Amino acid sequence: MRLFGFFCALLAACAAHAQAIPAPTLSARAWILMDYASGQVLAAQEPDLKLEPASLTKVMTTYLVAEALQQKRLSLQQQVGVSEHAWRTQGSRSFIPVNKTVEVDALFKGMVIQSGNDASVALAEAVAGSEDQFAAMMNRTAQRLGLKDSNFLNSSGYFENTAPTHYSTARDLAKLAAALIRDHPETHALHAMKEYTYAGIRQHNRNRLLWADPTVDGLKTGHSSAAGYCLIATAKRGPRRLISVVLGTVSEDARARDSLNLLNWGFNAFDPVKLYEKGQAISQLRVFKGVQNTVGAGFNEDFVVSVPRGMADKLAAQLVSRQPLVAPIAAGSAVGTLKLTVGGQPWGEYPVVAQAEVPVAGILGRLWDDIRLFFQ
Repeated sequence: MRLFGFFCALLAACAAHAQAIPAPTLSARAWILMDYASGQVLAAQEPDLKLEPASLTKVMTTYLVAEALQQKRLSLQQQVGVSEHAWRTQGSRSFIPVNKTVEVDALFKGMVIQSGNDASVALAEAVAGSEDQFAAMMNRTAQRLGLKDSNFLNSSGYFENTAPTHYSTARDLAKLAAALIRDHPETHALHAMKEYTYAGIRQHNRNRLLWADPTVDGLKTGHSSAAGYCLIATAKRGPRRLISVVLGTVSEDARARDSLNLLNWGFNAFDPVKLYEKGQAISQLRVFKGVQNTVGAGFNEDFVVSVPRGMADKLAAQLVSRQPLVAPIAAGSAVGTLKLTVGGQPWGEYPVVAQAEVPVAGILGRLWDDIRLFFQ
């Protein structure tokens, strides 16, 4: 997993010590605002509350279909048969024909832009053979991406009644959205399309923020009687991207208003600070039993952190090495922690990784370092 998958942030309560501008009051039952570049949680309310995600489920389906396309297990031009199970799926639909074939590209756009449940099921069957098998893939991928409080039963998030064992959280959904943007940017771009026409039927994107704010380029709406009105939104202004998740609002207007208020607050209340370049060595750390005695520690991407507006000069960083570091060390493996404070208050902890592989030394080198470790 890339470095971003390791990123963790302190709870919003810890960040509150340094915040100059209070977070907005929202109507959503649960919500979160995350800085995409660092994974920081800038503010949150009930971020780990397990709730039905409705069509936000399709972000995971989109991730797996994009992965299948990337790995050449599917192609956009491939014709996929539409089963009766897919055709009968209710809720929002792409109006695909039963017992016919449809191009993957059309199904993908129908699912991403119009939130077609039928297209979602057809794609799940194309990737995994059945929707049940696809759901198992969803849950394995959730674990791989570090989504600790999610469980998926189907590809669309649609159920005729409530499904309390199909759940996720605002925190997990923000992480999932970040993974999609990071790993499949070409797919993320589809979420900014305002409409899509299939079989002569024009279908509009349900994300109102695409019309309200030109910096918004995604990501997914959801609604059911159990879930309420939900939205994962993301906007990029200059070099910064923020991701918001609001769950359990009472209307389309409320979810759009909450999301835009949260994004606007995040961009106004925080400044981005670029601490390290991609591949820049923060420090050379001592290595035992390796063919090299040291290894560079840093980040695999530019490391940009958000700090309360006007407090960038109060940001301090301390690198804490994992000791002893003993070879073999794989490139990209965590070798230390960067601890940040703002004005003396904790602001986050981030793993730094080895920037090169360090193989095991020969027997004499290992024996000598055994002696050195013994006397440490």
